[in-house]
Parts: sequence; C-alpha cells; structure tokens
Amino acid sequence: MTTKKIIDMKGKEPIVMLTAYDYPTAKIASESGVDIILVGDSLGNVVLGYDSTIPVTMEEMLMHIKAVRRGASDAFIVGDMPFLSYEVSIEKAVENAGLMLKAGANAVKLEGGEEYVETIKQIIRAGIPVMGHLGFTPQSVNLLGGHRVQGKTPESREKLLRDAKALEKAGCFAIVLELVVESVAKEITESVGIPTIGIGAGRFCDGQVLVFHDVVGLSQMNLKFAKSYANTYEVMLNAVKKYREEVKSKLFPEQTHVFE
Repeated sequence: MTTKKIIDMKGKEPIVMLTAYDYPTAKIASESGVDIILVGDSLGNVVLGYDSTIPVTMEEMLMHIKAVRRGASDAFIVGDMPFLSYEVSIEKAVENAGLMLKAGANAVKLEGGEEYVETIKQIIRAGIPVMGHLGFTPQSVNLLGGHRVQGKTPESREKLLRDAKALEKAGCFAIVLELVVESVAKEITESVGIPTIGIGAGRFCDGQVLVFHDVVGLSQMNLKFAKSYANTYEVMLNAVKKYREEVKSKLFPEQTHVFE
C-alpha cells in the first residue's frame, strides 16, 4: 500500500484502518488484510492505562511502532504524533516525524487544522507523508470540554470544512474525522479530493477506523460508535481462571508437560 493507492481508493473502495500496538495485535491486523494499521496514541488508554492520550510520550510511541513493524512487516503503518511532539516548533515536529519513520512507520498522523498547515508542509517537504485528524481531537480534550461530538453548530461546521480543505491543500493524503455529525462528515467527504476515514463520523466517509481492543471486545467499553465482533476479554478471563484452578488443584502440570 502507498499513499497514492490510498488516495485512489476514494469513492471506489472503502478503506479499512485498525489500530495495533504490539507484535501480536499487528500480526492479527496484518493477516486480516486491513488497508492501514494505525499505531495510535490511544495506546495510552487501552495499553498503558492512562486516563487520556495526553501523557503518551514519543519514546512510548517509537517503542510500539517498532513492535508493530516487527509484527506486520509488509503493512502500511501510520504513527500518531503524541501531545507536544509537533506543537512546540516546526523543527521539532519534523524531527519527531522522522524518528517515527526510522522506527518503522510509513506516515504520521497529527491533530489539528489550519493552525498546523505550515507544520504539515514542512513535514511533507522532508519526505514524510501526513494524515490529518479533525473533529474531536483527543489531545485537545481540555479545550473541547470533554468527549463531545463536533459539527453541531454552523460555526463548527464551517471550521471543519475550512480545516479539511486546508489539510488537503497542505498535502495530507487522508483525514481522520472523529466524532463528527454524520451530515457534516458527508459534506466534508464530498468537498475534498482525499479520503476521509471516520470514527464516530457516520456512514459516508471513505473509510473507517476503530481501536483493536474495541473490535475484539477486550476493552470492555460501551461506545456508541464502536462495534465489538467478539468478547475476547471473557475468553481470556476464563482461560486464566481455568489455569489458576488447575494449578491450585494440582491438575497442571500433567505428565505430558514435564521433561523426563
């Protein structure tokens, strides 16, 4: 997969993006045939146990990108640029984006609209593809007043449209739309020539992205926009309970598990 192929998929074939954070989840995502693997800063919530994405560091992101690349050697991987990895200065943003490519990513994703156009241009100028992210931007949760759906007011709709067109003009190859009113996400999708990938943005985006742990039922979160296709949490819990019971009752290990 290349950025050109991703752009060419717009309006022709839905793009499937899924997060992965380590070797086993990357291996599963890759073998499933998803188009893009996102090493999201959501790892702060679902892997590291933070209450938001804000504490996630560049060092943590790089470690997880390396693990994902080892599990998905041929996949198109996008690395999330964490909080304060690109906001401080354009120079720092380019440097950090470069570190993500050195760790194994094919592209980076950053949150924000018009205010980051110059940063995006410089990152792309350095030879690093950029995916945009609009709507609810988790790193700005304190400014947005919580996990709120965006695009509900005329002002919010206009800003989202302006931002999307600015990101396209800056050179982004795709835009994630998170928690956006469906009609506004549809309008944005029809207004730009690059793919939109929705998460809680309705049915009319060019693709969809979900968190791995939500898809397999490991996160145990009841999110309106997500769908669990299994209950992995219960399967794993029952397996560990069974292991504990067999050790306590001396049923494990059996003779077949020992070396003579």
